[in-house]
Amino acid sequence: MPFVLLPADLTLWDIIQNLRPVPLVIIVILVLFSLLSWTIVFSKGSVFSRARKANKSFLRAFRKSTNLQAIAVASEQFSAAPLVAVFDFGYGEIERQIKQRGALVNKPAIERSLQLGISEEVTKLEINMSWLATVASVSPFIGLFGTVWGIIDAFEGLGNAGSASLRAVAPGISEALVTTAIGLAAAIPAAIFYNVFGSRIKEMGTRMEDFAIEFQNFAERDFGG
Repeated sequence: MPFVLLPADLTLWDIIQNLRPVPLVIIVILVLFSLLSWTIVFSKGSVFSRARKANKSFLRAFRKSTNLQAIAVASEQFSAAPLVAVFDFGYGEIERQIKQRGALVNKPAIERSLQLGISEEVTKLEINMSWLATVASVSPFIGLFGTVWGIIDAFEGLGNAGSASLRAVAPGISEALVTTAIGLAAAIPAAIFYNVFGSRIKEMGTRMEDFAIEFQNFAERDFGG
């Protein structure tokens, strides 16, 4: 007579070893989603950390400098700072105006260039954020599909057993609970870090807006605009 695990004897490893094809595929998809989200989390965490430090260093140098040309030369060492990209957009427009007219004659053009720089940097910071949102929103539903499938299997086992036996429904219910748990485990961190990174992007966007005002004031003083 073959040995049959009683419900009390079931362990997580036993459940995983005896997974049927559909729950197994669902779990593999959820694990891949989770790995993707954690890869993005560590990558973007590093990007934000470097950007914040470089922003602070560049801003100190910018405020201590006496002219924009000196800042343009020194900005290369702060390449990780989003503020440097905004500076480059604004300074490039100033150089064009000085070269063509000898003075700042179109201040709105400088403002538009700075806004373009801000928009480009925010877009860069938002790269892969959509993947975190996707994992956060889709994973619970994939886990729910596994739950429904496990319950269907449990009822089939109950029907085949011909009686309300816990041994008949335990495997299906166990699979359902595992897929649900893994779906939530993939979704919750993705949702948390999506909100955390979204807040950081908003904060950096505000800092770039403030810097654009400082830049315009500096340019007017430097070039007598």
